[in-house]
Amino acid sequence: MRGPAVLLASTLAVGACGGSGPPGRGGQQGQGAKEFSVALTEPDHLTPGNTSSSYSITVLQALFDLPVVIDPRGRPQMRAAESVTSEDQKVWTIRIRPGQKFHNGEPVTAESFADAWNAAAYGPNAWTNNSSFENIEGYDALNPEAPEGADEAPEPATDKLSGLKVVDRNTLRVTLTEPFGQFPVTLAYTGFAPMPKAAFTDPAAYDVKPIGNGPFALDGEWVRNRQIRVKRFDGYAGPRPAKSDAITFKIYGSRDTAYVDLRAGKVDLLRTIPPASTAEARRLLADRFVTTPSGTMDYLGFPVYDRRFAHPDLRKAISMAIDRQAIVDAVFNGAFKPMGSLVAPLVPGYRENACGEACVFDKARARELFDRAGGFSGTLNLYFSNADPSYEQWMTAVANQLKDTLGITDIRFRKIPAADYLATLREHRQDGPYRNNWVMDYPSPQNYLQPMWGAGNRMGWESREFDDLIARANAAPGLEAGIPLYRRAEDLALAEMPMTPLWNWQDQAGYSARIDGVRIDAYSPNLDTITVK
Repeated sequence: MRGPAVLLASTLAVGACGGSGPPGRGGQQGQGAKEFSVALTEPDHLTPGNTSSSYSITVLQALFDLPVVIDPRGRPQMRAAESVTSEDQKVWTIRIRPGQKFHNGEPVTAESFADAWNAAAYGPNAWTNNSSFENIEGYDALNPEAPEGADEAPEPATDKLSGLKVVDRNTLRVTLTEPFGQFPVTLAYTGFAPMPKAAFTDPAAYDVKPIGNGPFALDGEWVRNRQIRVKRFDGYAGPRPAKSDAITFKIYGSRDTAYVDLRAGKVDLLRTIPPASTAEARRLLADRFVTTPSGTMDYLGFPVYDRRFAHPDLRKAISMAIDRQAIVDAVFNGAFKPMGSLVAPLVPGYRENACGEACVFDKARARELFDRAGGFSGTLNLYFSNADPSYEQWMTAVANQLKDTLGITDIRFRKIPAADYLATLREHRQDGPYRNNWVMDYPSPQNYLQPMWGAGNRMGWESREFDDLIARANAAPGLEAGIPLYRRAEDLALAEMPMTPLWNWQDQAGYSARIDGVRIDAYSPNLDTITVK
């Protein structure tokens, strides 16, 4: 029996370390210019298909319009697409809204999306969001596996997904390998942005100076570890025209430094106030202090490819030796929520204590499991990036708890530059537990479970049963029908514990008195709505 037709119709009316920035308050430049500044950590890339960093995505949300956007209530709405429809949830037709332009004047067409998606899916490019396209027909041909005994995979015979067909200038047909009722929601993820023809003549140059189709265009090149500047794109014909002239993303080595500048009026918007400063920020900023529910989660991952971490009881022992509430209170000023689930509370299908005892602090039980697993020998390295001082603070607390509860005394920190951290994890260069953070792309259990626990995950964990459950959930006719299967997959991942949940973020932002129209939600900073007084 064929599934029901799925339609998302357009409801948005068109028209309606660093830190040294430009001179003037809040990074304002130019006589009478309506500009503001945003605090940022150094991104890794600015090519949409080649980054999953929240720092990069903050900039890319200003530069690009995606096919779909998630509204503050978690509902998908059209943006660059006019409609996304299917009769069987396997073959999807995407109608691109006509009249859109890239910042270089090139028209945005169905081919603009097909070209970008093909580039991301092409294995030799090794782009971060490659796996986002694995459910489109032809993906395997673009990502051939190395033959047995060979060190390298052969070159793909094609560089185009067979499941992408440009029907006409504004129509793209997408054929999936299996029915996937949530496909329209995934189109809100950054990796599905379009790219102009100019992007493919010099990809390295494009990564530093991307050309998008959003309300802001890059103004000059990305100045590493200093700033990224964007200006209003006057040729923008989409549903969210910029209400300011320009934005300077000021790059900081730490959120603490950024908060000092916010307090001093040297930066206008800080999306993540350090938890230790939230009480002061709430008092000083008053109604300019904004707390929003978050889909962001912190986890402690284990390199299960290292035989020392192969036993699930050892991983559970480490999980149970962590007093999450104590760390949240001490490091995050009580602002975050200790977690016993792999997905965030605002995600459909969330269960408050899916983890059971394995995520509850219990010294005696942790020691029992630790001894049963044979203990741990050698140096325990703990990995985290240098992007924020709180990472080292909570890792220090974890180290002290592991020493106290499990008797592991030889613990060392491996602090990695933020720009190199994700590559370290992807390439399995970590030989100890590591901080893993996930920023929700769209509100679905699949968005957490499949990218982090599915094939090619950072832990090196493999489970055919898990992968099968995810595949069956994805094929269900709609999110609600898939939730029981996603929950079974979550139960399996928690039982083997290749990665343990720690806490869910509550986003605490602050902004200066210079700006207005600040609307921050779990899905977007909405920089286009901000005005300068």
